[in-house]
Amino acid sequence: MITTKGQRIFQICNAVFLTIIGLTMVLPILHVIAQSFSDAAAINSGSVGIWPSGFTWENYHMVLKDKTMWVSFRNSVVITLFGTLINLAATASLAYPLSRPEYLYRKPALVLVLLTMIFHAPLIPNYLLLKNLHMLNTLWVLMIPGAISAYNLFVMRSFFVNLPGELLDSARIDGCGETRMIWSIVLPLSKPVMATMGIMYAVGNWNMYSQAIYYINKRSLIPLQVRLREIVITDNMGSADIASELLQTISPEGLKMAVIVIATLPIMLVYPFLQKHFIKGMMVGSIKS
Repeated sequence: MITTKGQRIFQICNAVFLTIIGLTMVLPILHVIAQSFSDAAAINSGSVGIWPSGFTWENYHMVLKDKTMWVSFRNSVVITLFGTLINLAATASLAYPLSRPEYLYRKPALVLVLLTMIFHAPLIPNYLLLKNLHMLNTLWVLMIPGAISAYNLFVMRSFFVNLPGELLDSARIDGCGETRMIWSIVLPLSKPVMATMGIMYAVGNWNMYSQAIYYINKRSLIPLQVRLREIVITDNMGSADIASELLQTISPEGLKMAVIVIATLPIMLVYPFLQKHFIKGMMVGSIKS
């Protein structure tokens, strides 16, 4: 396709600008990965860039031999899997009726949901409520209270609003009940938005931090992000023998970088499989018929 000189200049400037923006995002990640595979001498001397210096697996070996890391990793996996399923089920269960014109009081309900985006309950009343519900020091306290995100609810509702009304009406004429219609028609058509919301909820659940600090005191229930904070701030690996070996052979910075890579890797591995649906879901509401 023939382009003008001005268009070519714009394309070049645009490519340069986007490349610079991309490098500002990628280079820090490469630096973290490089440090996680570098030995103590290279890290302490500051010679590690985006490529490992003095390649070693010791940082990961030290992290993976710590039993408390595995316990925290298990907790985060449980919170992410079950929490995301609860999030999707609760959000879809509320978003669908709020999208259908035949359901009464949907507008007042939407106003109430909108208010939760503007006004948030204070921490102490939340804590007292969860305490009276006997949810403190359980994994449920990290999954149930935040089951529905108001923003995600509005995105999912927008998708349901754009579903063909004729298709749903024909299903009702054929004798299809609401439950069967949702399960057999609505949900199969909603894969893009469900994948998008699933990624958003999963990332939030995997990065669960402040709620765990507030509501969980048991060491056996802390998620991975809280354990990561302890390592980054205190260099505490949870056992005296590991700490002693750490001081002799491993750089604390390399250890921290290894933990960061381990904490980030699961989400990075899941995203490529849902990327196609994620992009479609992010376009919800951008095109109106």
